[in-house]
Amino acid sequence: MVQQYLDHARAILAPEKKDDVDFKGGSKGMRLISLFGYQNKYDLSEGFPLMTTRKMGIKTIANELIWFIRGEESIKYLVDSNVHIWDDNAFDHNLKNLMKEGVFSGKVSERYSPEWKAARDEYVQRIKEDQEFAARWSDVGPLYGSQWRHWKYVDGKGNVKEFDQLGALIEGVKKKPTSKRTVVTAWNPGDNLRVSQPSCHILFQLNGTEEGKMDLHLYQRSCDMFLGVPFNIASYAMLTQVIAQQVGLEPRRFVHTFGDSHFYAGDGERGEWYGLNLNRLREKIKGVKVPGDYLEILDWINTSAPHEREDTKGQDHVTGIIEQLARTPRALPRLEIVKKDFDKLTVDDFVLREYNPYPIIKRVMAV
Repeated sequence: MVQQYLDHARAILAPEKKDDVDFKGGSKGMRLISLFGYQNKYDLSEGFPLMTTRKMGIKTIANELIWFIRGEESIKYLVDSNVHIWDDNAFDHNLKNLMKEGVFSGKVSERYSPEWKAARDEYVQRIKEDQEFAARWSDVGPLYGSQWRHWKYVDGKGNVKEFDQLGALIEGVKKKPTSKRTVVTAWNPGDNLRVSQPSCHILFQLNGTEEGKMDLHLYQRSCDMFLGVPFNIASYAMLTQVIAQQVGLEPRRFVHTFGDSHFYAGDGERGEWYGLNLNRLREKIKGVKVPGDYLEILDWINTSAPHEREDTKGQDHVTGIIEQLARTPRALPRLEIVKKDFDKLTVDDFVLREYNPYPIIKRVMAV
């Protein structure tokens, strides 16, 4: 699994054909090195597909999945669980109205500025300590879990109703495991107008076999390869295991289809440097003979590229993946999940065994 991820990374940074990859601007002001269209398949019998070339936190992944399964829009559960991957999105989503009501001043409108970061930290602390504040200001809009569990539709009489996609999928698989209608979507064009950002992993489909096996296939439209994708792989492999246990099947394979898979390359002069030196980077990576050679490429970038801006430091993910490419993947761990109703799972029901990763490589999400 890890080697497939590293091969995918190489395909982005050092494609066989130069025009297979684009260098472009992202929606957040970051420069991107981007590959459109890719697929990986992970054999779940080989172990739980969690990154071993850098350490990842299993409780964070499990808590977010529980949050999705519960169908929540508020980040209150995540904040209380010390999971902060959605803080920036929720803060940005609510900031305009927070400023309108005078909770924060206009000085925090510049994203990543010291004032913005300080206000975000205050915002998160208030969600944790103030129930009334959290009830009003902690939502990210109708994203993943909300669409999974509370899809809105209008019936024949003009009434707005909700449909529990995930619950219906599980009951449907129990009745007919080989059905081709076992699909859950988080892509709702109407609701996309009122969310912190449109869903990235937008649709998954199950495949049951007459031999009692089950696969899950995910389509992801936008794929942050360094921070997001390893998290998504583990999350959906975890979901595969949860659903398989619910319906009495054995998890067999996780299939991951990518739309735009990319590495953030920083902004300002740092980002532009990658654009000017993309061909040199490609040739250097294609010339690698052994994993240790990547460290020479890392040194070249660190000594040649302009420094990252202080406000966006850590959002150059290219150096992070090159450091990972210098590491040899280790054996995959195993994941044990308590078998009980999926709506009642807690983070303590997820136990990781035999995980032996390399040290963490810290980078910052570009929100």
